[in-house]
Amino acid sequence: MAKILKMGPSPHIRTKETVEDVMYDVIIALLPALLAAFYFFGIRAIVVTAVSILACMGTEYVCQKLMKQDIQIFDGSAILTGILYAFVIPPYMSLVYVIIGAIVSIALGKMVFGGLGQNIFNPALVGRAFIQASWPVAITTFMYDDIGGATLLDAMKRGLTTDMALIDKGNLYLNTFVGRMGGCLGETSALALLIGGGYLIYKKHVDWKVPAIIIATVFASALIAGADPVLHIFSGGLFLGAFFMATDMVTSPHTQKGRIVFALGIGILVSLIRFKGGYPEGVAYSILIMNGFVPLINRYTSPKKFGEVK
Repeated sequence: MAKILKMGPSPHIRTKETVEDVMYDVIIALLPALLAAFYFFGIRAIVVTAVSILACMGTEYVCQKLMKQDIQIFDGSAILTGILYAFVIPPYMSLVYVIIGAIVSIALGKMVFGGLGQNIFNPALVGRAFIQASWPVAITTFMYDDIGGATLLDAMKRGLTTDMALIDKGNLYLNTFVGRMGGCLGETSALALLIGGGYLIYKKHVDWKVPAIIIATVFASALIAGADPVLHIFSGGLFLGAFFMATDMVTSPHTQKGRIVFALGIGILVSLIRFKGGYPEGVAYSILIMNGFVPLINRYTSPKKFGEVK
């Protein structure tokens, strides 16, 4: 009865779709990237992802117990946060840091705001930002085929040749698209992420304009900066962030105009950080910064209320 009488804020739209349906659809969409990670990084990819999921679910259980909330760790949200957090860290990072980041993702990125649907920032990126601020070496140490070195973005940032980056020999563009290179666990294969993103668009969980605007903005910025635009959109966390984090229903704007502004802001910030900032990558911070602007974007892009007079 308690579930029947629960009511959220207006507008009230009847639908058969549930929170669980959406969460598990996104999880399904991430499976191609997880399989790609397993193929390129081996069993370590599965271990890191499993540890992250369990830490997220355990943290949410404890928080809900302490906050005297209904235990809902199987609604898919904690599992999704665990997968996304695992995807934005190096596959060979110490499991201690994996667990700490997962705890922070749920405790500080989600539950401190009240739980699902009330968080301001993307929880997985909160965990990543915490680890990057606390243990920067751990989260920027990459390996591929048991060899350590620079990622492709890092190599381009420092003016190194692509031969000095962690990437397979052969067709450079094909390797970056497929994911035969070093990087964070779930972001290397643009192909796998594109398949998952297409599934979300097909299921109408994602507004296709958001990832399209983000990717197109970075592409255009790379052209203006004299960099290789294809390598820049296929490298780093751009596809993961554009399809799976910038489209988060809780932390992105509610209106179509707002989502366009939001996506454009992310694309510009990513480009500024990559080409003018000190970091070779800027997807995580760009999304977190624009998350903070969402209330303001919603306020100024909301349509006029029915019957409202200026």
